[in-house]
Amino acid sequence: MLFAVRFTDKAGLGAVRQRYMAAHLSWLAERQDVIKVAGSLRQTLDDVPLGALWIVEAESIAAVDELYQTDPFWTKGLRQSVEILYWSKAFPDLQVAI
Repeated sequence: MLFAVRFTDKAGLGAVRQRYMAAHLSWLAERQDVIKVAGSLRQTLDDVPLGALWIVEAESIAAVDELYQTDPFWTKGLRQSVEILYWSKAFPDLQVAI
């Protein structure tokens, strides 16, 4: 199953994001088989991110829940909240390079 995972970051923690970015990116790279797409969300290109969006392939919401809780951004307190939603791809056979 596919899931859209939307994170909201705590305000004012840009320094935490910077400090743990390398660990976070390494953690994501180790899970590319499950986390299909990941990236930060901002209101403008120059803003500090407000959170992130992932597309995850997993067996259940519980599996996604387990997954993100080991992310350095989660364990170091950057994330304020997470929303996990089932995601249905409109054109399942269409391959898109991102």
